Amino acid sequence: MDTSRRQFMKAVAGLGLSATLGGAGIARADTHELPGLPNQFGVLVDTTVCIGCRRCEWACKEWNKLPNQMDLKEYQKDQNVFQAFRRTSADTYTVVNRFENPRDPSKPIYVKKQCMHCYEPACASSCFVQAFTKRQIGAVTYNPAVCVGCRYCMAACPFEIPAYQYYNPWTPQVTKCTFCFDRISTDGGVPACVAICPVETMTFGKRTDLIDLAHKKIRDNPGRYVNHLYGENEVGGTSWMYLSAVPFNKIGFRTDLGTTPIPTLSKAFLSVASPMYIVFPALAVGLYTFAKRRESVCKDEITEALKKKEGK
Repeated sequence: MDTSRRQFMKAVAGLGLSATLGGAGIARADTHELPGLPNQFGVLVDTTVCIGCRRCEWACKEWNKLPNQMDLKEYQKDQNVFQAFRRTSADTYTVVNRFENPRDPSKPIYVKKQCMHCYEPACASSCFVQAFTKRQIGAVTYNPAVCVGCRYCMAACPFEIPAYQYYNPWTPQVTKCTFCFDRISTDGGVPACVAICPVETMTFGKRTDLIDLAHKKIRDNPGRYVNHLYGENEVGGTSWMYLSAVPFNKIGFRTDLGTTPIPTLSKAFLSVASPMYIVFPALAVGLYTFAKRRESVCKDEITEALKKKEGK
């Protein structure tokens, strides 16, 4: 290990010790509880109806002005995307994945994935600059103007949704589904993906009404659905909820999340996360950079001195 690297490790260790002994005066991450909103909007997704046309993906890109090189017809014809499981990304806020149907292999199951817009979002609780806001109507929105790029939200999200956009090196930002907040804030407005769906896979409305509708569907159609509404209680509840004909772990959903909101579980850690993982590493990196620069200058001075000596 070279000298500068040892200096760096010592700096990190020293800063960590300082955090343990004297961090009381440093600003903490925001860990206030985010109450659920019983009158918020939501979307009920019936995966037994989806045909995998991906019109929802295209509409999302169009509405949010995301990169898209295809017109709608070409987008629907592109079946290559189903060869591998996809997750949302900086330029794709919603994706549709295809899964094998254990009940009938000839009829694959298509599942739309986007931000779940949790009742008590882990992304908002983990963000110490409050770049995320849980809106009264249910959307979890993001303000790039205050984001510092720590990406706590990406680590905190149990659904692996937030992505980081690097197109402009000077203004990178976190990206995710916005629940079409600008659309649903207007009377009669619905998300772009919901509006374009040709088979009504998605139903938009008050979350409480959607829960009643989902359970009615389960009761009235014995054998069609598993007896579970995904998102009703997972991590405290989400705005987007799903019905399925097969166990949810067979179609890409985590089933180990429990019903406790993530902010409740992470509150103790997040209370010290800001100084431990932002302030001190930043200072340590600064010290390391300074040490490397000083070492480089010393080497240059020595090289120059040797050249002058040889010249004599």
